[in-house]
Amino acid sequence: MFQRQQRLVGFDRSTTRKSIGILALFLIGTALITGMILRQATAFSSGVLHAKEGRYSLMLEVASTSRQRRNGLMERDSLAPDAGMLFVYDEEQTTDHAFWMYQTRIPLDIAFLDHDGEIQSITSMAPCTREKEACPRYPAGTRFWMALEVNAGYFNEHGIAAVDRLEVDPLQHPPS
Repeated sequence: MFQRQQRLVGFDRSTTRKSIGILALFLIGTALITGMILRQATAFSSGVLHAKEGRYSLMLEVASTSRQRRNGLMERDSLAPDAGMLFVYDEEQTTDHAFWMYQTRIPLDIAFLDHDGEIQSITSMAPCTREKEACPRYPAGTRFWMALEVNAGYFNEHGIAAVDRLEVDPLQHPPS
């Protein structure tokens, strides 16, 4: 009778243990992958550029991991007029630290900022959709903790220059 019930159900203890083990591994793997994705999720913040001419609000996408900084604004066709990407580092970067525009389709300006958000220098960067080796590099020329990329011409149009300052609100993560 007992054997007949096992055959009807189609499971024995060995099969049940294997199934539970496989399910457990699947759930653990899913949890690990979800955690990695959430750690790479982009944070957003609002920022205000304080200039002699006035104050200008920006919606900022914050690149604080090496992967996010590496990808930057690659493969994008546009950037909203009052938006930018803020690259944040855990330690001060050297004067020869450079940005490049590989696979970046839109012209950008970049400001290099000190630890307090004061702009140290500004550079314009042209799009580069050619192979990596053909894309120019744009060294900071100053030590910096953060870099702010905006649409080309933004800083000039708003009268923003070195010694002006970016104030950043606390980071907000996108809703899940």
